[in-house]
Amino acid sequence: MKKEKLHVMRNVIITGSSSGIGKALRQYFESRGDQVIGISLSDDDYNCDVSNSAEMKKIFATIAEKHGAIDILIPCAGFGLSGAIELIDSSRVQKEYDVNVMGTINAIQNTLPLMRENGKIINISSACALFPLPFRGYYCSSKAAVSMLSDSLRMELSKTKIQVTAICPCDIKTNFTKNRDKSYTTNERYGEAIRLSAERIDSREDKRMSLEKATKIFIKIIEKKKLKPQYVMGARNKFLYQIQKFFPRSLVLKVMTKMFYRDK
Repeated sequence: MKKEKLHVMRNVIITGSSSGIGKALRQYFESRGDQVIGISLSDDDYNCDVSNSAEMKKIFATIAEKHGAIDILIPCAGFGLSGAIELIDSSRVQKEYDVNVMGTINAIQNTLPLMRENGKIINISSACALFPLPFRGYYCSSKAAVSMLSDSLRMELSKTKIQVTAICPCDIKTNFTKNRDKSYTTNERYGEAIRLSAERIDSREDKRMSLEKATKIFIKIIEKKKLKPQYVMGARNKFLYQIQKFFPRSLVLKVMTKMFYRDK
C-alpha cells in the first residue's frame, strides 16, 4: 500500500482573504494545516488597504519577524468599476488601478524577499483581461495589466525555482457584482446604453460558477507541481479564448459589442 506523503506546513499569504474566493482558499489551506496570513480592509489578520505601500511594508516587516519564509502568495484583493471611460471621475479610476494593480505589485514586492526557493505566486487576473466589455474598460484593463505583470515576473524569475502564474476566473457567485462601483452617469453620446449594458451583463448572475466549484479549480491549479503561465477558467471562456486567435481583432470586437452593448 502506497503511503500518503507527509504534508509539510506552508506559510500562505492571501490578500482579500476575508470574503469571496480569498476566504474560500483560506479555509482550504487552514484545513490542510497550513499557516494562512490574511490581509484585507477589515476582519483579517492584518487590516490594510493593499494599495497603501507604506502600510504594506509595515505589515510585511511584522510578517517576516513572526512567520519568516513564505511559500505561497495569492493576491486576491480587488474590485470592479463600471461606467463610460469618458465620464467616470478620475479618483474612482485611480482607486481601481491602485487596488487591482498596485495592490498586486505591493504584495509581490514585499513577499519576494521572504519567499522560499520553490515558492509560488498565484496572481488573480480575470476573463475580462481576455475579452473586453463595453463600459467595463477600467476593470478589464486593470486585470490585463495583472496578466502582463505576471508574465513579465515569470520571465524575470526564470533562473529561480519560484513559479508564477495568472488565473483568469470566469464569473463566480460571490458578492463581487453586488460590491462593484457602478457609474450610470451618461450624456447624449451614450443615452441609456451604460445602464442597459450593465444590466445585460449582470443578468447572467444565475449562470455564474458556484464558489464551491471555482474553489476546487483554484486549488487544483495552485497545488500543481509545475504551473503554466496562465489558466483560463470556464469551458466557454477557454473555447472563446482559443477561437478568437483565428479571427481579425475587428471582428472579435464587433461580435463582443453585439453580445454585450445594449442601447434599447
